[in-house]
Amino acid sequence: MSAAVVAALLVGLSSPSAQAAPAVLSDPNVIADVAEKVTPSVVSVYTTTKVAESTFDGDPFFEDFFGRRGRERSGQSLGSGVVVSAKGYVLTNNHVVANGTDIKVALNDGRELPATVVGTDPKADVAVLKLKGNVGKLKAIEFGDSGKLRLGEIVLAIGNPFGVGQTVTMGIISAKGRQNLGIVDIEDFIQTDAAINPGNSGGALVNLKGQLVGINTAILSRTGGYQGIGLAIPTNMARPIMDSLISKGKVVRGWLGVSIAERENEHGVKVQTVVSGSPAARAGIKPGDVLLRVGERQTDDIGHLRNAVAAYEVGRTVKVELVRGGKHQTLDVVLSEQPENAERLAESSGGLSPGGSQVKLGIRVAPLDKGVRQKLQVPRDIANGVVVTDVSRGGAGEQIGLQPGDIIVQINRTAIKSAKQLDEEYKKAKGKLALLLFRDGATVYVVVSK
Repeated sequence: MSAAVVAALLVGLSSPSAQAAPAVLSDPNVIADVAEKVTPSVVSVYTTTKVAESTFDGDPFFEDFFGRRGRERSGQSLGSGVVVSAKGYVLTNNHVVANGTDIKVALNDGRELPATVVGTDPKADVAVLKLKGNVGKLKAIEFGDSGKLRLGEIVLAIGNPFGVGQTVTMGIISAKGRQNLGIVDIEDFIQTDAAINPGNSGGALVNLKGQLVGINTAILSRTGGYQGIGLAIPTNMARPIMDSLISKGKVVRGWLGVSIAERENEHGVKVQTVVSGSPAARAGIKPGDVLLRVGERQTDDIGHLRNAVAAYEVGRTVKVELVRGGKHQTLDVVLSEQPENAERLAESSGGLSPGGSQVKLGIRVAPLDKGVRQKLQVPRDIANGVVVTDVSRGGAGEQIGLQPGDIIVQINRTAIKSAKQLDEEYKKAKGKLALLLFRDGATVYVVVSK
């Protein structure tokens, strides 16, 4: 799915229990009973922020990737949250409170309380708030097991869309394990067709037992409005992050220490390099190994491997199933804490880290689809390319002047049509690379030394 389709109207969804579905058909009060049970645990979150006025006419996708540009002004953003503890802890999305200078939480009973940020995890778009003052009686929501969700299972999405007040919508689980959408670094989304709109971000996705199974996060849309595809962070991902933020103030993730390449139409990912002294190196993983499984999770692509490793805490011993020289092996790996410079370590070891679209260049890219073409006024004679969405500080991309909005059309005269191809052509090139860019209505060549 095209990244331009991801109109990061970061909002939320919901989900119920398939076993309870027959009861819905025979008893129309089931949905109402579930809604009555969980709505007291869902809150509205208001933040005051300093924002730059946009040059993209409020288009959420372009504001998210390219930033709001122009003069700074005060603004107020709206989202939702879920009470997860009677002590006043609220689970929401990071993007709901990011850059907020003043946070207020409106409870279902009409009270409005100030809140502080306990911790955030931008990589997974999760944040935890703590209500201040006398919180009184709070009803904490019950957590469910998102791993047991089934396709077609009925779900409810609860939040405060457009600031009109608390709203309940119903749908089904359309898909699970949605990854590589380019919304955040760590993605394992639940997809639902429960109606979601701006303001639902951080709200509850619940099953028909009234249990929280997801945190409403984003919609996919070509228009910016609801088109039947909503995404939620599963509770089995969000809850460990929440617990870590509350207990440590930060998220501590496991780290393997390899760079990998995906294998088209084949299971497993191929190890390109192993970082010296990393858990992978200590366990005996070698370049050329094909990793099939980490713990109980298959690793068929970069997203699968990243999520599988991130799911385990530091110090945990996990079994890694791999193929070496045509023979299956299983190694025990003791995961260590992911260092802040994990991508640079992978780069210095000569490979691509499972987290960026092009770590060697220090950039992230998205497909050149119709929406991007219209916004950036790309002419028809630019038939292919990928658009730069982010440039890492200190990376090769920044050093040669790459900017968000640049379109990489060619590498060494080879047409680039996808992020994967960009990676492949970069790896194949020797010495210097000539990048053909489209920028500000003109094409330009930029030379890069590997």
